[in-house]
Amino acid sequence: MKRISNDALRDHFLGWQCRIRQIAVRQFAGQPMPAMQPSVWTRKGQILSERMTVLIVKAEPAESTAYFRHQLKRTHEHAEAREAGLAWLAADYFQDPLSFSDAMTASFAAESPLAAAILAARTVLLDFDQYSQRYRIFCRTRRLETGDPARLATLWHNRLFNPNLAGDAAVLAFRPEWKSAEADPWPG
Repeated sequence: MKRISNDALRDHFLGWQCRIRQIAVRQFAGQPMPAMQPSVWTRKGQILSERMTVLIVKAEPAESTAYFRHQLKRTHEHAEAREAGLAWLAADYFQDPLSFSDAMTASFAAESPLAAAILAARTVLLDFDQYSQRYRIFCRTRRLETGDPARLATLWHNRLFNPNLAGDAAVLAFRPEWKSAEADPWPG
């Protein structure tokens, strides 16, 4: 089996993630699907989490962050803000996979033991699996700083689904190491 380039593998993964997320927002009211919730492993093979919901974030997230923030601030009816957010996501948000960064994010409670374990591991394996497609991707981890655009995008997006998400939530970034990533089946 011929391995494709790291860039082609990244692009295929992002396309797959966008298709999954379109299905989630269009058919399941944004409910996370299995491909959006990888299991998390250390390099030594210790499982840290059976399932962790991750986001893909636009490379330039300012527009989506502003939209989600506006929807959540304009009304006291969370369901109304959530519906507006889902409609926006369902329209064309996921149409261009190349508009997304390949770094994924996840939010946790401020003092989350899981977030601490992931950060202590420094590199974790994210194992994604759905619809006869699997990706196993080692990712370098880091905690995003308060003003980081990807952190703000993650918080405002996640507040559409959890209005009680605290401002001091820990948001971690997962930067893929494409040279060691595995796909089954291989694209191409």
